[in-house]
Amino acid sequence: MEEKLIIPNHVGIIMDGNGRWAVERGKTRTYGHKTAVSTLKDLCVHMVDVGVKYASLYAFSTENFKRDIKEVDFLMNLFIATFNKEFEFLKKKKVRIVFSGRREPLPEKVLKAMDKLVDETKDNKALVLNICLNYGSHAEIVDTTKKLCELYKDGKIELDDIDEELISKNLYQDLPPLDFVIRTSGELRLSNFMMYQASYAEFYFPKVYFPDFNNEEFDKAILEFNKRNRRFGGVK
Repeated sequence: MEEKLIIPNHVGIIMDGNGRWAVERGKTRTYGHKTAVSTLKDLCVHMVDVGVKYASLYAFSTENFKRDIKEVDFLMNLFIATFNKEFEFLKKKKVRIVFSGRREPLPEKVLKAMDKLVDETKDNKALVLNICLNYGSHAEIVDTTKKLCELYKDGKIELDDIDEELISKNLYQDLPPLDFVIRTSGELRLSNFMMYQASYAEFYFPKVYFPDFNNEEFDKAILEFNKRNRRFGGVK
């Protein structure tokens, strides 16, 4: 990748199309999810290498619990295996892992694997990998509002203290705003993904399914990002 390219500070990826990718190849949807883990591992290393500082991944939404129970159970077990074994390499790459989303009703084994990963990577600084698990932007805004109400009730803040900065610091994670949001599979919607943080993000919707979203596809996305004229409401 050319050195002169502007690398977005915070990239959000809606990892869509795993099931469809597998079905089109005569495989089960779960095969698509397993393949997506391999794709994600390579992609994380590549993002570190090109200089991305923050990456938020939409792994499982609050609405995904409505899927077939067998697929949900498979995904929960896949998360456990991935966090306990497959992500070991991220520690060597100095990636810090955090999670966004509600803990309920995630299984206890998933929560333990999450907490272990957070603790083991808390001092890493190469890339902050924010995994959005049981996440929904609507839920995040509701939970942030409740948190601020509790702070006000306890006398820790005044009404006039509530501004955009305070809201940002009390979201699930205190991260910079998204610069670039990528949704694979060609679907043209956010699906309740980090809507507050994506206010001025650029969007990119490649038709490729996530299991095929390799390093080359990511580089294409970065080239597209560099064609954008980011105005933030102003005129340029």
